[in-house]
Order: sequence, then C-alpha cells, then structure tokens
Amino acid sequence: MYGFLVRPRWIAFHLLVVAVIVLMVSLGLWQLRRLDERQAFNDRVSERIDEPPAAIDELVPADADADKATLDDIEWRPVTAEGRYLPDEQVVVVNRSQGGQAGDMVITPLQLGDGRILLVERGFVPLDGAIGPSPSGDVTIVGRLRESQVRRRGQLTDPAEGDLTELQRLDITRVAAQLPGSVLPMYVELTASDPPATDDSPVPVIEPELTSGPHLSYAVQWFIFSVLAVVGWVLAVRKSAKTSTTPTEPVGDDKVGVLAGH
Repeated sequence: MYGFLVRPRWIAFHLLVVAVIVLMVSLGLWQLRRLDERQAFNDRVSERIDEPPAAIDELVPADADADKATLDDIEWRPVTAEGRYLPDEQVVVVNRSQGGQAGDMVITPLQLGDGRILLVERGFVPLDGAIGPSPSGDVTIVGRLRESQVRRRGQLTDPAEGDLTELQRLDITRVAAQLPGSVLPMYVELTASDPPATDDSPVPVIEPELTSGPHLSYAVQWFIFSVLAVVGWVLAVRKSAKTSTTPTEPVGDDKVGVLAGH
C-alpha cells in the first residue's frame, strides 16, 4: 500500500520536507536565542542605568587599548566628568533617527583636567537643524558610558585617513586620530550639564527601549510552519496511498464486455 514511498521521486520529497522542517525549527531556536540575548541586555541596562553617577576616573581605564571585557562591564553606567569642550574638534554622526525624525548626532570632545579627551555625544539634531554651541569654559557633565561603535555588514565605511567632520558611526579610534591628545576608550551620552543646556542645544539621546521585541512571536511562527510542513507531508502521503489503491477502470475487451453487460 505504501510501497510508493521508496520511489526516487518520493525519497526526494521526503528529504525536501525534512530539510524544510530542520530549517524552520533552527530559525525558531535562533529567535529564542535572540530573545534570551535581548532579555539579558535589558537586565544589564536596567541594573546599571539607574546607579548613582561615579567619577569617570573611577570607572574608565586610562589605557586606550583597554580590554573589551572590562569595557563591557561598565557600559551604561552613569558617570560625571569635568573639563572644557573643544568646539573646533566637533564632529557629527550622520544618518541617525530619534523620535521619528532623521538627523545627526553631535559629538563634541571634552578635554579633562589631566589633558585626556572624552568624546561626548551631546545629542540629536534634526536634518537642516542648527547645532547650538557647546558651553564655553569649565563644564561638568553627567552621562551614560558607551562603547565605541563598530561597522556592521552592509554599512558605509568612513575614510581611513584625513580629518573628518562627518562620520557614519562613532568609532573612537578613528576620531582619536584627529584629536590633540589621548582619548578615553569609551564615550558618554550626555544627560545633564552644568552650565545647563540651552534651548538650541542638541536633544539628549533617549534611553534604549527595553522591550523583548518580536522574537518570541517569530519563534512561535517558525514552529507552527514546521508543524504545517509535517501535516502537509502526511496529507500528501495519504492522498497518494488512497489513489494507488483505487480500482482501475477496465480496458480493452474487458471494458467492452462490461459495457455490453457480459
């Protein structure tokens, strides 16, 4: 009854169905891993972002080549820093969005009392918006520590040489090459300043949205699709089995005899 299942075309069909099921289950498990990573990120940010600000010298290593694991452990921590802005060295990171608007992020170096330089992301400016000047003289800032941004697949690349005023991402090493001093290995998202920001200052960077995202629903969808593939295979087998066992219509003389009533 089911001997047709070992025919070459059916074997190819079985393998195709198995491959589709494996792919869909793998995609579902991948989405669950993404969900775990997102939840771990949310927990990490929630735990750190509300801590009281610490002096930047207490957290950030002085070594510009600090171990990444060390930087990972302090990202999102609030810090304070004192110094003077270097407005002539200001750059913008282009092609950013915030609050549904397209625009740029304004990065102004802050020279600390010991001569080192801290990159400060002062905030967001909509396209064609004017960038308000940074405070002059001594300033005290509060902000969130962030790691250097890295290029992802498909993104544009900044020129390797020359002084840039616009960048695709805040690559600290790339910006440091055009600054007059040692640059700290992390930058700060500005949240408060003394003197305070003025009306024409960039809008502070908003906190990250700590949601689980669509990963769970995507995982469930992939698992449902894999079940449907199994159901489809079963229905195809049953239909073919039923067709193969249906009596065939008589042919030739037998058919004539049947029609004649013999």
